[in-house]
Amino acid sequence: MTNLLKETLLIFLGVCLLNSCSYRQAKDAKGKNDLQYATFLKMDDQGDGTSVTVMDPWQQGKVLQQWLLLKAGSKEKAHGTLRPLRRVVVFTTSHCQLLEYLHLQDRIVGVCDLQYILIPDIQRRVKAGKIVDCGNSMSPDVEKIIALHPDAIIISPYEGNSAITQLSRLGIPIIQAADYMETSALGRAEWMRYYGRLFDCGERADSLFHVVDSTYQSLKSYAASLPLGKSILTERMTGNVWYMPGGKSTVAAIIHDAHGRYAFADDRHSGSLPLSLEQVIAKAGQSDVWALKYNGPQPLTKKTLLQECKAYSVLKAMKTGQIYVCDCSVVPYFEEVSWRPDWQLREFIQLLHPQAKLGGLRYYRKENS
Repeated sequence: MTNLLKETLLIFLGVCLLNSCSYRQAKDAKGKNDLQYATFLKMDDQGDGTSVTVMDPWQQGKVLQQWLLLKAGSKEKAHGTLRPLRRVVVFTTSHCQLLEYLHLQDRIVGVCDLQYILIPDIQRRVKAGKIVDCGNSMSPDVEKIIALHPDAIIISPYEGNSAITQLSRLGIPIIQAADYMETSALGRAEWMRYYGRLFDCGERADSLFHVVDSTYQSLKSYAASLPLGKSILTERMTGNVWYMPGGKSTVAAIIHDAHGRYAFADDRHSGSLPLSLEQVIAKAGQSDVWALKYNGPQPLTKKTLLQECKAYSVLKAMKTGQIYVCDCSVVPYFEEVSWRPDWQLREFIQLLHPQAKLGGLRYYRKENS
């Protein structure tokens, strides 16, 4: 074992025991399936299954969906009952990734937006004819979906989603995956406990989430023991707008948990802030680190950034060379961080604390060209 890996392991073990005990005590006090972080989800284990309520993220106090998720061998019940899912069509790459983590990838019989799915096994099985490409998620091939006879369709809802309206006429249960509306990274990841129960794999999902939660808390404690970290600027101009994470967004929370500095930390918005170039430069232009995500095919370099916008030259990170890029066309950032915010936190700790030895960057690379 290398010294680097030894140090990482010691950091984790040093605080993991305390977190694990706290987790067990919380479960004992609240009940086996009380959720700790998710705000739009309620679950209640019963003898023959789990009662689930998905709250409407857009209309406070209203219910989006309710299910009784039966265990294998349980008797069929009334409307709103789902037996363990064996065949599903999945519209989002992140939920395909979660099923891989839960060893349920063989339940996927159809996908949408195949060109954005970076999971090698799914690409191979589509070529082998074991998974059907059902087209664009905004306008799916309904005939292909019907021919697959799926037990359910997993799709991310948003207001005015015409695809859900169209699919609801098919009589196939639609699982509205509203996890992305959670305002905390662990809140979103905790939805894996719901998705696991859809497939009668609740214990497996609970175990994975316990690992994610414990590791996240351990890394957070480690970051808090370090001196205050660097300041960070994220993303870049899109047209005439620079969309920055709001101060209450999951990204801002992770920067905080990484013990770093963020110029918009005092903002009260959970979504993105549409700002002008001048606003960003005035408030965050002196940030130490600049972290950008992009989708190929052209590499993002200092030269191409300056070709896009000459005003980037005034940014401190551009002058010092502290630019880190993530090519999401080849790096599974969005697939993974939805369910592994602990990996995302580890990434930010290393970006903001160069002295931290946590195994190296997983998603970003330093731009040196």
